[in-house]
This record gives sequence, C-alpha cells and structure tokens, in this order.
Amino acid sequence: MKHYIIDGNNLIGKISTLKKVQQKEKQLSREKLAFTVDNFLHDKKVKCTIHFDGFEQLPIKTSRCKIIYSNNQTADDKIKYQIEQTSNRKILIVVTSDNNVREFARVCSCDVLKSEEFANLIRPGKTDNEKKIIDEMRNNVDEFKKLFGVDGD
Repeated sequence: MKHYIIDGNNLIGKISTLKKVQQKEKQLSREKLAFTVDNFLHDKKVKCTIHFDGFEQLPIKTSRCKIIYSNNQTADDKIKYQIEQTSNRKILIVVTSDNNVREFARVCSCDVLKSEEFANLIRPGKTDNEKKIIDEMRNNVDEFKKLFGVDGD
C-alpha cells in the first residue's frame, strides 16, 4: 500500500488560499490542509502522514491522515527519519519542494512529488467527483420523485 509523506508547511505555501489563512491563523491553515488531503484520499487505498513544524496546538482528527509535529526538530528531519525507518521505501511518495528532502527521498528510492504538483491534484474542483455526482442527481430528479413517491409539484 502506497504511503504519502507530506511536508505540510511546504504544501500550505503552494496553495494560495491556505497561505493567506496561515498568515493569520496557522492552526486553521493546518486543519484545512489536513481535511483537504483527507478528502482527496477518501477513496484511495493509501496511508498518509502530514508533518508540520512546531508544536501541536489542537489535535487535528482525520480519517486517513496521521499528523506529526516536529516539536524541537524540523519537519524535514522528522520526514527523513520516517523515511529511514520504513523498511520498504518504494511504497513511499514524499510530497515536498524542499530540495534537500527531495534528494534524500530519491536516494532512498522513494517516489517524489513537488508540493505544487500535489497541490494541483488536491485542488477542489480538479478532481471533485462530488460535483459530478450532484449534477447527475439533479438531472434525475423525476426518477427520485418516482422512487420516493413524491408528486411532481
């Protein structure tokens, strides 16, 4: 099973809406990123770890992502440590635009995605299956009315 390791602050910096939020409310930008990634991965059989610099303020609960704070270290060091501790590094997809971490991941046989590439993948609207499903449902209103015994008016 593939495992995404995400440099959270680096990714936030590549998503303009989150970058603006981060300038005023760091915790909120982290939550929004975690929920966006969680939503993107909801139908995929993958694991995910998001690394943030600094200390945990309020726990962020997601169904697909584990959140790790670097505390007194850097998130880059924590990411490298996680890579080192993984026995099968070929399952790892490291998401960062930090050159040092990217090179380390490559040397360790990990797949690497630049943060801006991953940001384009998770951007709402790009892969939004919900909108497509809702549009299809709207086109089938008459069928739903029949199914649930609702009059046409």
